[in-house]
Amino acid sequence: MSGDDSGKVIKSVVITDLDNTLYDWVGVWFASFSAMLEAIIMKSGISRKELTDEIKAVHRKHGTSEYAFLIEELPSLRKLYPDQNLAEVFDDAVHVYRKARARTLCLYPGIRETLSVLKDRRCLIVGLTESMAFYTNYRVRALDLDGIFDILYCPEGHDLPANLTREQAMMYPTERYNLNHTVPRYMPRGELKPNPDLLLSIIDDIGIQKEDAVYIGDSLIKDVAMAQAAGVADIHAKYGVSRHKEEHELLRAVTHWPQEDAERDEQLSEKHVTPTYVLRSSYGELFDQFEFHGHNSRA
Repeated sequence: MSGDDSGKVIKSVVITDLDNTLYDWVGVWFASFSAMLEAIIMKSGISRKELTDEIKAVHRKHGTSEYAFLIEELPSLRKLYPDQNLAEVFDDAVHVYRKARARTLCLYPGIRETLSVLKDRRCLIVGLTESMAFYTNYRVRALDLDGIFDILYCPEGHDLPANLTREQAMMYPTERYNLNHTVPRYMPRGELKPNPDLLLSIIDDIGIQKEDAVYIGDSLIKDVAMAQAAGVADIHAKYGVSRHKEEHELLRAVTHWPQEDAERDEQLSEKHVTPTYVLRSSYGELFDQFEFHGHNSRA
């Protein structure tokens, strides 16, 4: 869309990343995961190095650095407690994980207010994340964003352990895990950012013109470069770029991402990818550059 009398660019669709764009995913992950890891080390006596190596292998197997059945699949723990239910043995570790997650999961300042204004203006709000549906849905519901997003795209999720049905794996009734207002849609299996065809397929799926949309994300390579390659107005959520060394060191030690991918993302700077628009301090800076109007789509 063209600009209005104020010189701002008119848009009607916001496609936004979630992790480290709307909230500090790295900080939440580190607080909860490190608390659980320390509890496991204290109870089992197994070294941190042995555990983190095993955790990395499990995460790679399931394609996520968030895996609800991690403890049950660690070989060293299965060897140490061969005839016991590991979920019960390490219940305290799971408890401290959840407690830390609940304490640290919150939206960045200004996020809710900005999304509410976009919603009031009948702008179409679409979420796009690589975090799997089970974990993403939890955060969306916990942050009271169910219904703020019109549509949410994410991977469907990992397989359950062979000895568990979905009903057995759930601690709570099914409705506690599902979105009630936001429409969930799954990305094709194996399709991840920064694939510009993925973004274009989403734009086609929701029935909009790419000229109507902006794409917002914290990663220069996964978000900004992808949007630029797709011909969508790119906005870098620079405020969401995590610079916490301790957190990233632990994440690198256990992440499901290949080492070369992590190193590439770390080395990338604005000398290599120059964002068209930058949100330096807050999500609300969107309104400095854009005017958002209502949109009708076939979604």
